[in-house]
Formats: sequence, structure tokens, C-alpha cells
Amino acid sequence: MSGSIQYRIVVAKKDERVAGDDDADVVFTIPAADVTAGDFDATVAFMRGVLKAAGPSGAILAALKSGGVDQALAELATTI
Repeated sequence: MSGSIQYRIVVAKKDERVAGDDDADVVFTIPAADVTAGDFDATVAFMRGVLKAAGPSGAILAALKSGGVDQALAELATTI
């Protein structure tokens, strides 16, 4: 997939953990409580509306399908 992705985990109001470029093509945002749940799956969270995504829908779906979103959010969650 071409283009850049930014990941955001919302810990509290005005407290976010961010990985990726500020001018990313796709931005994924999720509350910390959801990403740290033991059974977290980015695709399921996206379909339920818990994982928010901004950007072109094709790029969003390609990122989810690749499995990279799960891995990137799990790595970012270790900084909480």
C-alpha cells in the first residue's frame, strides 16, 4: 500500500499517543481501553465504530486487510 499512515491512541482528553507523520494519508484513532483489551482486532473494532479512520476508503481497507494496523496499534499501546 502506498501512502503514509498515522496511528493515534486516546488515553485521556488532550493525552494521545501518536505514531506516524502529521500529514499522513490515513489516520486511525482508537481509545486506549479498547486497544489494550486482550481480544483486540482492528477490523472488528473498525466495523463496530470503535476504531475511527480518516482518509481514502480503499487505503483504509487495504491497511486493515494487511494486518499492519493491529501490529502498529499493539506496539503503540506499549507506550501507555
